[in-house]
Amino acid sequence: MIPLSSPDADTTADTDEVQADPTDEQRDALVATLADALGSGLVESHVEPGVDAWVRVTADAWVETATVLRDRCNMTYFNFLSAVDWMPSPYGRDMDAQVDLPHEASDGSDAPADAFETGVAGGETRFQLLARVHDPVGHVGITIKSDLTGDRPEVDSWIGVYPGVDWHEREAWEMFGISFRNHPNQVHLYLPSHFEGNPLRKDYPLLARRVKPWPGIVDVELMPGGDDDAASAEEGDAS
Repeated sequence: MIPLSSPDADTTADTDEVQADPTDEQRDALVATLADALGSGLVESHVEPGVDAWVRVTADAWVETATVLRDRCNMTYFNFLSAVDWMPSPYGRDMDAQVDLPHEASDGSDAPADAFETGVAGGETRFQLLARVHDPVGHVGITIKSDLTGDRPEVDSWIGVYPGVDWHEREAWEMFGISFRNHPNQVHLYLPSHFEGNPLRKDYPLLARRVKPWPGIVDVELMPGGDDDAASAEEGDAS
């Protein structure tokens, strides 16, 4: 005779299965390899099982991270490199945009308008470098982040590991003012050679937005065939 389980026993088993921590062996192994190779150079990591992996490394370990990912983790495909300026714009977005107002902090108090969060795997500085590489065989990728210090941050170039990073680093230098040591041709990519400033920094004044508000908070314009056209037609009939 097959023993019958009570409804309570089945419910408990289902609950235990739901509460069990999900795992992602492939991405966990990837992070473990980086931890073993980088030591204290790996600052923080985050794995979303079945979704993605992120690591934050020190600037000193930036190039070593790329080398380990390519040589030990089969990350042979370079996706992109870019940067983030986490500082809220001192110019705001005009018209009392909610994004520029003080927000509620985790302790329930109002956080100052210049407070910021730095996303998955954290961060401690205004400028953060990020890159993405991929294993085309194992079908897994990883995002690498690094905190950069100072108003004119510098970091070693990845070009000796991933040659395809060339114009990505030029763009980050041009738009954010981040210099890449040992880059062979760090010159303007989009802007004139005499251009001053870095347009993707939050403290760069977007003068056009001082004249015309951000999209979504502009005045509504009449469509063709609206009231103005009707009024013009009536004036024409009257004449």
